[in-house]
Amino acid sequence: MFSSDSQKKLLEKANLYLSQISEDNLKLVIDFLAYLQQKEEKEATEELLEISGFERELREAEEELKQGEIVTLQSIYRS
Repeated sequence: MFSSDSQKKLLEKANLYLSQISEDNLKLVIDFLAYLQQKEEKEATEELLEISGFERELREAEEELKQGEIVTLQSIYRS
């Protein structure tokens, strides 16, 4: 998930700050991070739902999965 050096440096800096704040403020930070993560998930979901036919295709794929109508990725590459 975090592949770039700049992201790693940001995480290190965040961890430094997190280790130095009070428990109450740490709880606030965690709540804020959860909010940001949920916001990103919502935006990603909305983006997917804007794709024409995505919901229908997703429902069909879920139904195929329930019925065991799946193939392995390896079998696709062998074809």
